[in-house]
Amino acid sequence: MASVSSLPAFAISGYRTRSRVLARSRSSPNSGISGPGAGLDSLGRAATSSRLLNPWHRRGDWNLGPVRAESPDVKKTEREPMVPPYNVLITGSTKGIGYALAREFLKAGDNVLICSRSVERVESAIQSLRKEFGEHRVWGTACDVRVAKDVKALVAFARETIGYIDIWINNAGSNAYSFKPLAETSDEDLMEVVTTNTLGLMICCREAINMMLNQPRGGHIFNIDGAGSDGRPTPRFAAYGATKRSVVHLTKSLQAELQMQEVKNVMVHNLSPGMVTTDLLMSGATTKQAKFFINILAEPPDVVAAFLVPSIRSVPSSQSMKPTYIRFLTGFKAYSQIFSRLAFGARRNRYLVED
Repeated sequence: MASVSSLPAFAISGYRTRSRVLARSRSSPNSGISGPGAGLDSLGRAATSSRLLNPWHRRGDWNLGPVRAESPDVKKTEREPMVPPYNVLITGSTKGIGYALAREFLKAGDNVLICSRSVERVESAIQSLRKEFGEHRVWGTACDVRVAKDVKALVAFARETIGYIDIWINNAGSNAYSFKPLAETSDEDLMEVVTTNTLGLMICCREAINMMLNQPRGGHIFNIDGAGSDGRPTPRFAAYGATKRSVVHLTKSLQAELQMQEVKNVMVHNLSPGMVTTDLLMSGATTKQAKFFINILAEPPDVVAAFLVPSIRSVPSSQSMKPTYIRFLTGFKAYSQIFSRLAFGARRNRYLVED
C-alpha cells in the first residue's frame, strides 16, 4: 500500500483537511480517572498491588486534588501558563539515571514523584531524598509499568498527593541484564524487555496524556530513548535495541495524533541521555569493544542529569508546545571524544581496564 508521503500534494492536502474535520466531529470529554484519590481505598492506599508511600499526603495545601477542564474545548483553546516549581513524575527512578534526574529536579526547587516495581527500593529512595531535600517535596509509590491498573493507580496517587503533573518522564526500561545473541535469549527475558520497554511505555503515554488533557496547565511527556533508537544495530541485545527504535516512532505518532486532534496543551518529546554508567550498561561490558566505547563515551548519571534537567525545564518555561528531542551525547561530541582517544589516548581505562 502506498504511503501518505508518496501521494500527490493535492491528495495529501485533502486527506489532512478531512482528518481535521473528522477529528473535530469526534471530539468528546476525556473519561480519565474521576474524583480525588480514584484507585485508592478508604485509607488512601493504592487499590492495586502498588503500595502508597506518602503518610503526609493530606497535610495542608499539598493535597490539591484533581484539576479538570471545564469543557472539551478548553483543552484545545486555553492553557494556563506553566511556571515553576514544576511537578515531575519519573518512572524507574529509584536508581541510575532516573534517580539522578529526580535529584536534579529537586535541586532546582521542583516537586518529584518517583516510582519503581520494588516497594523496598521506593522506600529507600524516598528516605534518601527526603533527608536531603525535605519531607514535603518527594513522594513515591510502587508501580509496574507493564500493568495498566498499576499505572492508573499511579495517576490517582499523583492527583491525590500533588494534584497535577507538569513533566512526566518515561524512564523505566529493561534489558533483563542479558547480553547474548537473540537465538540464545530465553522467553522470559524477551517478555521482560518487550513488555517493559514497549507495552509499558505505551500504557504510560496513554495514561499521562489522558491526565494532562484535563489539566489547565497541560503537560509535557518525555520518552527516553536508548541504544538502537537511531537505527544502528545492537548485537547481543537485539531485542532491547528494537524496542528503543520503537520509542522514536511512538513519540512521532503521538505528536501527529495530538496535532490531528488539535490538542494545544499536551506534547510528547524524546530525551536521549546517551551512554550512562548504570548497572545495566556496566553488566554488559565484557568485550574489548564494549570497554573501549564505555570508557570513551559514557558518563556518570549525575553528570548527565545535571545537563538534561535545565534543558527539560526550559521547555515548559518557554510556554512552547513544539516537540523537542533533547540529547546529551550529540554526534559531534561523540566523534570529538573518539578522535581524542585515537589521537591522544584520552579516557583510556577511565572506567574499565581495556585489554
